Amino acid sequence: MTVPDTSAAPASPDPDRPEVPSAPPAPGGSGTSPTAVVRPDGPWTHREVAANGARFHIAEMGEGPLVLLLHGFPQFWWTWRHQMPALAEAGFRAVAMDLRGVGGSDRTPRGYDPANLALDITGVIRSLGEPDAALVGHDLGGYLAWTAAVMRPKLVRRLAVSSMPHPRRWRSAMLADVKQSTASSHIWGFQRPWLPERRLVADDAALVGRLIRDWSGPRLPDDESVDVYRRAMTIPSTAHCSIEPYRWMVRSMARPDGMQFNRRMKRPVRVPTLHLHGSLDPVMRTRSAAGSGEYVEAPYRWRLFDGLGHFPHEEDPVAFSAELVSWLKDPEPDR
Repeated sequence: MTVPDTSAAPASPDPDRPEVPSAPPAPGGSGTSPTAVVRPDGPWTHREVAANGARFHIAEMGEGPLVLLLHGFPQFWWTWRHQMPALAEAGFRAVAMDLRGVGGSDRTPRGYDPANLALDITGVIRSLGEPDAALVGHDLGGYLAWTAAVMRPKLVRRLAVSSMPHPRRWRSAMLADVKQSTASSHIWGFQRPWLPERRLVADDAALVGRLIRDWSGPRLPDDESVDVYRRAMTIPSTAHCSIEPYRWMVRSMARPDGMQFNRRMKRPVRVPTLHLHGSLDPVMRTRSAAGSGEYVEAPYRWRLFDGLGHFPHEEDPVAFSAELVSWLKDPEPDR
């Protein structure tokens, strides 16, 4: 497996936005329990909700229409720490959840196919007592947001996806585009048993830090933030659970369940969709992501961030949050 080295960097603080607290203690620090890592203090509150046969950790703040934030690999809910205060200040109820098997959520022995993970997401919406939500997903979280919008359209009010094409577009790019297949070589490497998990947690999850830095653009993340993701990955079973969705995505391509999922995803997305992407993303090529609009039968807006990599919401959180909030508050987003 060819492993890139990357990370995402927060931009300069915005004086008009609530201050985001500092990161939890880094790996090897004193008094750093798993709970302290995945539940840092801040302007948000932490709790658990039950959905789809499991329990999920969420962080929430603000009141108003629900915006549910879905993280990608190799991160957890904390990746949205900049967007949550911005959304709350704009009049939204911002909720960031840990996906199944990650952060403070349950680590179940199975259930990591995208259809079931999407039911986790829509189940959390129901458990929060909301009629629907605007889904905001990055990377794997974006893949699942696309899926949830197709599977449970009545529960998805709007859709915002970052750094991830539509699942059918992802599949075709991985199979037909040699450059995309090479850029996502880590996913092919995940298909081996046990070795990927061991590599992820070796040396206090040093590989996680390299991946985040290699996948970022020029605005690299600070060491403190990278260390938080490293420590979260070392929580027992997290590495295995983080890899399982990618194993299903590849191994199911020629299986009946994978082909059925691919057919199911032919149904168009019928909610307003914002598609965000970094022009320097080395993991997901702009060409691969840009064709996703053909699967949307609703207002679709494409936003390319110049000079940013795979983590635009962390590399330039002010610009990302402004784009997201503006689109969410637009009563009639144009095509």
